[in-house]
Amino acid sequence: MKQKISISIEEEKVKELDELLKKSKFRSKSHVMEVALEKLLEGEK
Repeated sequence: MKQKISISIEEEKVKELDELLKKSKFRSKSHVMEVALEKLLEGEK
């Protein structure tokens, strides 16, 4: 089950995220953040 969370990031990063969404396979900002977090956690193992 997914859980909603809230984050605060710099405005410039939000603009970069919006551009990434336009050019990629990601469905939403949440999808981008979930994939990024998975990669970060994999690297921590």
